[in-house]
Amino acid sequence: MKIDIAISQGDRQTVVDILNTLLSDEYVLYTKTRNYHWNVVGPQFNDLHKFFEAQYEELDDFVDEVAERIRQLGAPSPGTLAEFTKASRLKEHPGQHPAAKAMIAALLADHEAVIKTLRSDLTTAQDKLSDAGTCDFLTGLMEKHEKMAWMLRAFAGD
Repeated sequence: MKIDIAISQGDRQTVVDILNTLLSDEYVLYTKTRNYHWNVVGPQFNDLHKFFEAQYEELDDFVDEVAERIRQLGAPSPGTLAEFTKASRLKEHPGQHPAAKAMIAALLADHEAVIKTLRSDLTTAQDKLSDAGTCDFLTGLMEKHEKMAWMLRAFAGD
């Protein structure tokens, strides 16, 4: 059935492209956070193990929300590790198991990278593509990442 939501097919596809890349970033960040949950060691093990678990559970919700936004715009959502790894701007570091403080720093850097991208993408969605719905969605997601980044900074004590 044809989608008629006052956004052209071309503009919807541009938004979908933005969201596909965001979905990939979210999935890589989710995976990295879960990896750190499994592999953290040291005197703060219990606290960090629980902290990382709470963060990856929240990121799991973000992944689902972004994929569903893509579907709302009429496109199929990517859903394979190969697609996520290829499209993500965030980098994984296979085989590396950093110290707890480095884990926090790496996650913080990734959240801040996502925040910067979201800030740019929400402006594009609103100003160039007239997609207020996606702009609002991205704004809300950015605020959630800002809170997660704040929590990581607070945990690091810097």
